[in-house]
Amino acid sequence: MKILFAFATALLVSVSAAQAAEIKVLSGNGAKAAVRELCTQFERATGNTINLHFEVNADLKKKIEAGESFDVAVLNPPVIDALAKEGKIVAGSRADIGRAGLGVAVRKGAPKPDISSVDAFKRALLIAHAVAYPGKGASGIYFVSLLDRMGIKAKMQDKLKPMAAEDSVEVVARGEADMVVVVATRISDVPGVDVVGPIPEELQTKIGFAAGLGSAAKDVATAQALIRFLTAPAAAPTLRAKGVDPI
Repeated sequence: MKILFAFATALLVSVSAAQAAEIKVLSGNGAKAAVRELCTQFERATGNTINLHFEVNADLKKKIEAGESFDVAVLNPPVIDALAKEGKIVAGSRADIGRAGLGVAVRKGAPKPDISSVDAFKRALLIAHAVAYPGKGASGIYFVSLLDRMGIKAKMQDKLKPMAAEDSVEVVARGEADMVVVVATRISDVPGVDVVGPIPEELQTKIGFAAGLGSAAKDVATAQALIRFLTAPAAAPTLRAKGVDPI
């Protein structure tokens, strides 16, 4: 932590309290816990304020395309690249933060299903009464494709519970779904759930997280400093603690 604070201070050593900036960050839900923690550390170390807003990548992309103002975006790499091509994010500013695979969680204290193999994972899904996943998120879209790949999509139709990204894990904590399948980072810091583990390696994918500078950023220097902070080697312990495999 001290190393990270020192790094942030070095980035903005000339910033005084009177000059402290407020920057707006639009972030996808996937790396929510890690982004929130690192932004808090950045604020404490530099005296700047971050207006942090989380939403599903697809919806944030639409808002940015419609003219939503922001200084830094933290989104899936393909979304950052697409927005850069549209001129909404500065070309060449993309900085990869890390990535994470899909994981499974159940309500705290509930029996943990066996998901150690493809067959075991299939059985766990078919036995469940309700399986939550983010309806619009990249992990949710991939999960639905897995059901088809495993040949159980039709059998799962009545069990599936597509959720808003901000409620995909919380619904399990409330007992309204038996389990959730989502990018593992999303499970971090959600009270009332227990992590079961990653889905089988044969079915796994890796979802990336990257930062980009808004083409209409109001405080370019501070925004660039935040991006460097999010992607610095000193941020790696925080990223790992929140389920992100640093780049």
